Amino acid sequence: MKDNYILAFETSCDETSVAILKNGSELLCNIIASQINSHKRFGGVVPEIASRHHVEQITVCIEAALEEAEISADQLTAVAVTEGPGLNGALLVGIMAAKTFAWANHLPLIPVNHMAGHLMAASLVDTIEYPAMALLVSGGHSELVYVEKEGSYKKVGETRDDAAGEAYDKVGRVMGLTYPSGKVIDELAHKGQDTYNFPRAMMNTHEVEFSFSGLKSAFINLVHNENQKGNDVIANDLENLAASFQAAVVDVLMAKTKLAMEKYPVKTLIIGGGVSANQGLRERLSAEITDEKLIIPPLRFCGDNAGMIAAAAYIEWKKGLENVQAGLDLNAKPSLVFEDM
Repeated sequence: MKDNYILAFETSCDETSVAILKNGSELLCNIIASQINSHKRFGGVVPEIASRHHVEQITVCIEAALEEAEISADQLTAVAVTEGPGLNGALLVGIMAAKTFAWANHLPLIPVNHMAGHLMAASLVDTIEYPAMALLVSGGHSELVYVEKEGSYKKVGETRDDAAGEAYDKVGRVMGLTYPSGKVIDELAHKGQDTYNFPRAMMNTHEVEFSFSGLKSAFINLVHNENQKGNDVIANDLENLAASFQAAVVDVLMAKTKLAMEKYPVKTLIIGGGVSANQGLRERLSAEITDEKLIIPPLRFCGDNAGMIAAAAYIEWKKGLENVQAGLDLNAKPSLVFEDM
């Protein structure tokens, strides 16, 4: 049988990435050009700057991917690209590059949901047993997705306001940490204790939904009130603050994940997205998920990368190109979502 090679593009936010996946399992390359240093001074991603960086880096990444994989364009089977969700301008850079490459080399074009990429990154490290549940947590998303069978994604719950990663970044800003601050908060949390009684929103409800806005506000209010009393709690108790905040986030994520798995029994639990790199969350999942197979991707697959887009595209390709192939009129879908359960 002829080998399958998928060239994938990912430019949904601030990472320019191009990857090549062989036969759905062998990642030949996963080139990532990060923009973190460019956005650090602004405390978050600036969309226009992100788009400009993608324009500068995309052809460099394509050339590097083909060189590292040691294959030529005429060996490729298909081109895949993130169509959403994400920043509109950033998405368009990847889509235009993918459409141009596909047209020039007479290759089919496969659009991919960015969140399906985070979910299917698990397939690059282990075999997913279906049905499966996925906890997808990042700076822009916090949702639980039921996967009855390969390539079938149904959202069972999501955040009502802030995403978990967004709360980390906003709290990190109050702490005086540089963007992105999730890793530093995680490290501080492991040195402190849960001594502050931060709220756990919707913990006792039967709804599979998250809310982190109240937690963020409670953190900000506590710091403000302590400062009014003359207590610089950031300077005097940073580690315990971080531990208390992280405990509240992880408690909510664990409770809602378990609730979703009670409502929709599964064989595998997958975690994906930038926040899946959080060591506190990984430890709790490993300790408490014992009856189902647990797949936690390595750190290199937690952030945005084209390897995960290629993995999701391979699943689509197996459905038959007549069902998944896009035309050259493919456009960005910044607010793309999974169908509700």
